Amino acid sequence: MKKALMMLCIGGAAVAAGASFDERDAMIPLPAGAVRLSGGLEEPILRSIASWHKGKVPYHEFAEFFRKGRPKFALGEMWGKFVRSGAMQYRHVRDPELKAVLDAAVADILATERPNGSISCVPEELQPGGDGQTRPHCSDLWERKYVLLGLEDYYDWVEPRPEVLASLRRQVDCLIRQIGPAPKRDIRTIGWSPNCIESSSLLEPVMRLYKMTGEKSYLEFARYIVASGGAKETSANTLKESLSADGRGVDLFAQARAGVMPWRMGEPYPKAYEMTSIFEGLAEWCRVTGDAAAREAVTKYFDAVLRHEITIVGNGGGNYPHWPSWSGEAWDNTALEQTNPDMTRMMETCVGVTWMKYASQVLRLTGDPRAADAIELYVYNGLLGAMKPEGDGFSYVNLLNGEKVTNRGWGWTFANGPVTCCNLNGPMGLAYIPFVAVMQAKEGPVVNLYNAGTAVARTASGGEVRLTAEGDLLDATGWRMTVSPAKEETFTVALRIPAWSERTKVTVNGEPVGAVEAGRYCRISRAWRTGDKVSVAFDFKARRLDAPVGRNRESARYQAVIWGPIALARDENADPKYADPVTVKADANGLVAVERIAPVLPTHRLEFRVPTEQGFITLCDYASVDCWKGKHIQTWLPKAPRR
Repeated sequence: MKKALMMLCIGGAAVAAGASFDERDAMIPLPAGAVRLSGGLEEPILRSIASWHKGKVPYHEFAEFFRKGRPKFALGEMWGKFVRSGAMQYRHVRDPELKAVLDAAVADILATERPNGSISCVPEELQPGGDGQTRPHCSDLWERKYVLLGLEDYYDWVEPRPEVLASLRRQVDCLIRQIGPAPKRDIRTIGWSPNCIESSSLLEPVMRLYKMTGEKSYLEFARYIVASGGAKETSANTLKESLSADGRGVDLFAQARAGVMPWRMGEPYPKAYEMTSIFEGLAEWCRVTGDAAAREAVTKYFDAVLRHEITIVGNGGGNYPHWPSWSGEAWDNTALEQTNPDMTRMMETCVGVTWMKYASQVLRLTGDPRAADAIELYVYNGLLGAMKPEGDGFSYVNLLNGEKVTNRGWGWTFANGPVTCCNLNGPMGLAYIPFVAVMQAKEGPVVNLYNAGTAVARTASGGEVRLTAEGDLLDATGWRMTVSPAKEETFTVALRIPAWSERTKVTVNGEPVGAVEAGRYCRISRAWRTGDKVSVAFDFKARRLDAPVGRNRESARYQAVIWGPIALARDENADPKYADPVTVKADANGLVAVERIAPVLPTHRLEFRVPTEQGFITLCDYASVDCWKGKHIQTWLPKAPRR
């Protein structure tokens, strides 16, 4: 009988040679260019780069907002979002044409720096943020944050040019002169929202610059932002126990630690995108400082959003019933309300991408496989489902039923067409796929996402190990990886076993690995030799879900079918009866006996023949449904009336 391979937990092995391993991280990203995907998830990445970053993005016009002003508040964010995602894409593909585009964009923006060191759409005499609430100047800090992030990503992933770092220093030095305790301006008084929640998201670029430079004044500025709590106190906020230490702000971090529901945090403006951006900065803060309270806030916020806000396609936020005026962009108890027929706008792409980035922070800090599960769920459903087929943009908000995608939302129309915040954020989500796909733990490489490609990681002693993968998550033949260390060596290869895959089979050179558990990492410790083969066969099952019921009891009439992590849907492009009521047949455990079939439409990645009491219907994966030309989708299926 073959002996099952031994499973070991990650524990105090030596830091991999040449790696910059923070002792507070459970795992870290591999260096730029170390991961290269092929097929599967690589295809939409390349399509986006070709059609968007190297195609129709008017990056020079974005820079002109800093020279001439902008006709609408917050348009100054566009330059930073474009360069940030482009730099992350370059980190992966190393495309010289993309680099030339980014080089030109950076030279353009550096030329707009003002005498006081700021790169801002607001004149010096009105900084920071004019009177704090009057548009268009109120978005000053938010826009300056994105310039910092764009330049930091360029410096980290494209080219570490000294003039870029010098400009970053001058910009933050300027902010420090302008923002802080009296007589400076309180960061919580500048912004367009009722509680100015967005401005404290400066925390992330400030912490990143501190890590680049070690300049103590930057750490102290970050300490001020953390102590401020993230939001201004308003008369509409009823959770008075969550005030900041000075009594003038709402402490979002204390609210997270106390288990406040996300849709109540920072009320009356629980704006999902901006709030999560602040917590991204808090993750960077606790990574550097080891602040235990900050770490608790980071993990509890993740837990709360995952439980109360994330839908079956991995995104969240809505416009009903709690915050109808925020256009589908606020936390709104969305996990419970996702089938509410009164929900007309939900799941902004900016929210989903920022949630994905935040999950990557939690993954790095804690090694919690739920964070990788959350990323996988969003990538295969909400992210790819929001992307235009040609790759030249992303939907602003995304619906589960009816009108799936739309460009209606905040943005501006340029000569090449409309650009929204979500058009610019969507590619950042794509860029994070290779960023998290394979990472580095102290004992060896960690596989988080399953796709074809190569990765160069390190063993426990610092030696090089090359991983070559074939197949992908949805491949009917499974996923396979060849492990090739520079020399025979004992180290650990960790594989995330998805929570949805109850009976995953893992083998090494045909020998079964024992104790493989869903929702955990399978850590295989052995003496690895070049050419060793790892195979993973996932346990895909189709399940019927009854709709959650929130404020509107009409939600109870819906059901959905998921296959592994994939939400299935009826597509009007292929099924004119897409919205007809049906009752999906399932066994006592909720399992549905679906049959995977060859797709009828070439745009469908997956199709299934699904039994219902009314006969068989065809469902495809949510992401494949193309609604950009007026067709509709039905993800939560209306139940047929009982006979």
